[in-house]
Amino acid sequence: MSQFIRHWLIALSSLMIKGQSGEDAVLCTANKTFSVRSVVLSNSILVVTPPPDASSLDFADDAVVIRDQVTEVLELAPAVPKLHTLSALLRGKEFDGDQFDDDGNAETTDATKVTYDDALQTIQASDMELDRGLRDRRILIVKGELRPIAPIYLDHLLELFLNVLVALSLSHESASVEAMSSSLADDHQVPRWLSTQIMSWFGEIKDGAWKMDVSALIKEVGLGILRHHRHQPISQDELIARWKFLVGDTFESCVDLDLLSGNYLSSLDNPENLTYFPASALPVDPSRRFADLFLTRSRWKVKDIAPFLSDIAVDSKERDKLLLRFSRATTDADGVWYTARTQYSG
Repeated sequence: MSQFIRHWLIALSSLMIKGQSGEDAVLCTANKTFSVRSVVLSNSILVVTPPPDASSLDFADDAVVIRDQVTEVLELAPAVPKLHTLSALLRGKEFDGDQFDDDGNAETTDATKVTYDDALQTIQASDMELDRGLRDRRILIVKGELRPIAPIYLDHLLELFLNVLVALSLSHESASVEAMSSSLADDHQVPRWLSTQIMSWFGEIKDGAWKMDVSALIKEVGLGILRHHRHQPISQDELIARWKFLVGDTFESCVDLDLLSGNYLSSLDNPENLTYFPASALPVDPSRRFADLFLTRSRWKVKDIAPFLSDIAVDSKERDKLLLRFSRATTDADGVWYTARTQYSG
């Protein structure tokens, strides 16, 4: 029992209410975020205790002392962490590799810098969700300051990583961090602190060895190609060919268009042509998200629209609720389509 109590005491100590002025407060545990809603109780709930020992003789055997009355409770529901605010906080602070001093250390920006501790206090997300958000959004921690890495510079670094693996004949399952870092620092002027952070984004570092997350790194290389085609489409064949060339013979079998789901649209008149259309650039407010999606296309199949909703719904059940709320389902010979409940005009 003592171990159980100790476990819950530790869990309770990690609870934190987060929210700035104008925001709805959320409750964060070590790894989850919950919305908080006050619910008024229709029935009376009393907080009672046994009678004090000193006066127990004055009470019946089954008597209790009413200490308080509960009229409302706080209801918790799983919520999507509000990591999108990182984009606004860090706008204009991109790290592109040009801000090194003579010793390979990164120069900080100005007095408005945002630190990791600042983000912990202000971003409505648990510690674990924040760390995952920083990794997924490719945000470096430079001398305590948060700096998004410039996509073009990241593309360059990943190409170097793949080349170094081949040049040193290292296995991507267990590559020496020291060997990788030394080669990148000595031959390509990539500081060790930077290469180590990049490795942690795309794999696991344990006992001095890096086990590469192949899918994550291959996906990022594919995105590096796709980003240049926001307005000018690229054919699937050309994308795949360039993608395989960049990742090399070792990883060309891992190239899969499904890795880029939620980051592109197929042309309606020619499905083989793709344009860059990242879900991360869409509004996080559900009504505005659906407005943008239906302005882009008048109707969607669930398999096509689902990747663009995953970041605003905690699970598939919540996603389906959003679809019911903001769209209509219609059926024709091609299957089920979702169209807007409200007419939008561009």
